[in-house]
Amino acid sequence: MAARLGSKAFPKVWGSPHTEPWFANSQGQKIGEVWFDSPPGTPLLIKFLFTSESLSIQVHPDDEYAAEHHDSLGKTEMWHILRAEPGARIAVGPKRAVSREELAAAAGKKELLDLLNWYEVAAGDTWFIPAGTIHALGGGLALCEIQQYSDITYRIYDFDRDRELHIDHGVKVSRLAPCAGRSEPVQLGEGRELLVESDYFRTERIEVAGSAPCEARHIYVVLEGEGRIGGEAFRPGDAFAVEAAGERIESPRAVLVSVVAPTTERATP
Repeated sequence: MAARLGSKAFPKVWGSPHTEPWFANSQGQKIGEVWFDSPPGTPLLIKFLFTSESLSIQVHPDDEYAAEHHDSLGKTEMWHILRAEPGARIAVGPKRAVSREELAAAAGKKELLDLLNWYEVAAGDTWFIPAGTIHALGGGLALCEIQQYSDITYRIYDFDRDRELHIDHGVKVSRLAPCAGRSEPVQLGEGRELLVESDYFRTERIEVAGSAPCEARHIYVVLEGEGRIGGEAFRPGDAFAVEAAGERIESPRAVLVSVVAPTTERATP
């Protein structure tokens, strides 16, 4: 059978009360993140994010730096955009090559915004954010994030909010050249698209109209539609771990993201 994953919502100063259709709209709270429980031994964390204003400008370390300084995994991640208000933007990497000295001089100041590559985004876009990529989410977004199981974040500008910055670490780990960021889907046939394939995770978008097989040791996140997976009823905002092959997704129409991590013996923190 498919095992339904529990979830927990986290209010954030930049969050939103508008979380439907994935989760019931909150009353008086701005929900920024909803985390799903990770199956044992899975070095990945899956989240939904909801924004009403910009997050900090931030960067995450790679595995080597995170292990040395925090006894943690690094953080490579991806975003699959579910909803975007007109003009909603994200920042991914610098718009041109910068020196580490130039980045250090701009970090913590509004001038940093002018160094970054800003993109307008739309529902259906996918963005790959390797460790070391300076990035930020703007307001007016809902998205599904898949990442390494790590919460190491270095803020290098925070729009004058009274939160700690981590400029020394952030400047040391930042990639200084522009990066592609946007991931173009690869059509695989039978309603499947490859979104991202990396050393840390492989993700596909799956559109089901009737029935489709599940793959072993995959996590399935429901974005649209209702139906059943491995005999369990689903709706948008649900996630399931499927351990063995042979289960099926049954729905008149549904859209899901499947996630799988390479085999690893490293435990999640």
